[in-house]
Amino acid sequence: MGVTKMSPAPAIAHWAGFPLVRVLVMGILNVTPDSFSDGGRRIGAAESVAAGLAMVADGADIVDVGGESTRPGSAAVSPLQEQDRVLPVIGALAAAGVCVSVDTRNASTMRLALAAGARIVNDVSALAHDPLSAGVVADSGCPVILMHMRGTPATMAAQAAYVDVVAEVKSELSARIDAAIRSGIGRDRIAIDPGIGFAKHAAQSLAVLRGLSGLTSLGFPVLAGLSRKSVIGALAGEPDPVRRLGGSLAAGLFAAAQGASILRVHDVRDTAQALRVWQALRD
Repeated sequence: MGVTKMSPAPAIAHWAGFPLVRVLVMGILNVTPDSFSDGGRRIGAAESVAAGLAMVADGADIVDVGGESTRPGSAAVSPLQEQDRVLPVIGALAAAGVCVSVDTRNASTMRLALAAGARIVNDVSALAHDPLSAGVVADSGCPVILMHMRGTPATMAAQAAYVDVVAEVKSELSARIDAAIRSGIGRDRIAIDPGIGFAKHAAQSLAVLRGLSGLTSLGFPVLAGLSRKSVIGALAGEPDPVRRLGGSLAAGLFAAAQGASILRVHDVRDTAQALRVWQALRD
């Protein structure tokens, strides 16, 4: 499979209002009963808003609010149920001045979340799940994160077959970038995510992480979502996702060294501290 041809372009220096002079921290705020690591911890809107504000106080640049679990094997929820979960949280956080991203693959949720104050769309399907989603993002002018995944969360494990996982992820993401640009989404609004753990077994996720610099060569900000994932557990010998902080920090700093611009994490305070020290030593 050949890599989609793209015109050479300089790396994006600013994204979503942030100058990319340091690694950004995106805090994970799942308003779900069944996410793989923190499902059920925050169901009520007031509790979720408090958790989002605490993430900002701990150093989060962005709070990523999601109302549908996309863990391997998870079933879809209706857009209406997703919206009931996330819209009150997004509205309250946005009113408090928080930079909110909405983690959704549904166009109607994107539209309502943006109207409620979300600034960024984070789509695990790279705008492929809902045929209306690219138009919503293009019309709004908002930044978007395009993640690599094959199939759906319910089916992706069966599609983790690659000859060269790094080259194929790069090619398939390039195709989604081209589709987004053709839909009218500005190049400077796009960030990409290799989808660690999505349609990838642990060894494949590790290969993608080691080859992350190949994705940064596309010229778009790269988000690395590694926090507490199964690849960390496999490397560390730790079956409990909540006990994977040390491994998550190590993998996040490795991703930063490979050129990642954003780390999407559960443990904001520890990640922000680790990045401050790493960046001070690097600089």
